[in-house]
Amino acid sequence: MNAINPKIIDFIESHHVLTLAVAKDNIPYCSHCFYCYLPDRNVFVFTSDPDTRHIRDVESSGNYHVTAGIALETKITGKIRGLQITGLLSLPGEQEIGIVRKAYIKRFPVSGLARLHLWVLRPGFMKLTDNRLGFGTKLIWENT
Repeated sequence: MNAINPKIIDFIESHHVLTLAVAKDNIPYCSHCFYCYLPDRNVFVFTSDPDTRHIRDVESSGNYHVTAGIALETKITGKIRGLQITGLLSLPGEQEIGIVRKAYIKRFPVSGLARLHLWVLRPGFMKLTDNRLGFGTKLIWENT
């Protein structure tokens, strides 16, 4: 795996909600998900019930290729930052379910009281736009 710019990881770890976008029959749909990020595995982990539209769309279409975004909300142009992600959505594997569950509950302790339906987003591409580094500056990571 190519090294990820630490500025990208810092941005990911300083936020907790991503917007997940899926498509079924060329009809897009998005949802907002609380996430945790495991940098050593380069995965985003979130919980979503099987009966939510975005999960139903992914599973019924068989299209597990998704896109996501994380944005800093600001009116100050010089502080705009946002991350665009494309990757593959999956259920955690048998070997990783305990690891991702523990990480998610650590980030969101109240989730330990709920029945979790955890999903893993494995990015193949990430682009961070960070105007603090100069207007329109982009840092790109790609799993090649």
